[in-house]
Amino acid sequence: MFTKTDIEKYFIAEKSGGLFLIIIGIAAIGLAIVLFFFVKASWHKGAALPLILLGILQLTVGYVVYNRSDKDRLQNVYAYDMNPTELKAKEIPRMEKVNKNFSIFLYTEAILFIAAVVVFFFLKNDDTKSFWVGFCLALAIEALICLAFDTQAHSRAKRYLEGMKIFSIK
Repeated sequence: MFTKTDIEKYFIAEKSGGLFLIIIGIAAIGLAIVLFFFVKASWHKGAALPLILLGILQLTVGYVVYNRSDKDRLQNVYAYDMNPTELKAKEIPRMEKVNKNFSIFLYTEAILFIAAVVVFFFLKNDDTKSFWVGFCLALAIEALICLAFDTQAHSRAKRYLEGMKIFSIK
């Protein structure tokens, strides 16, 4: 049985996920600034680049998700009682698109992680490539964090979509 509580739980978890991304993004940006401006080694400068780029992305996505979640939660809980047909007609296609996007993100993150690890191990003993060693190390860590986060969010979104599909209109 799919209930209003299921809608509430999904969007509260989504909002928490947005806050987590904001925190991770701020931490990555802060670390990138420290590595780039205060540490002189070449590999630190390489590590700063993916940290700043992905940190900005995480901060932006986290902010959008965090700000949108309450509005979506209230709108869908209201529609559950007042217009369940429209809720299903709008929310199912939206969530199918969300899940498709998550699949793309997961594959991309997995490929980035694997590529970064392979290149890291290939170059780690070459002192002339220390910038790229740092770059790959930071990219692998960031990709792994994103992969773990998106795996959990995708699982949550799939459960929500399954519940929405079996939701029976009174």
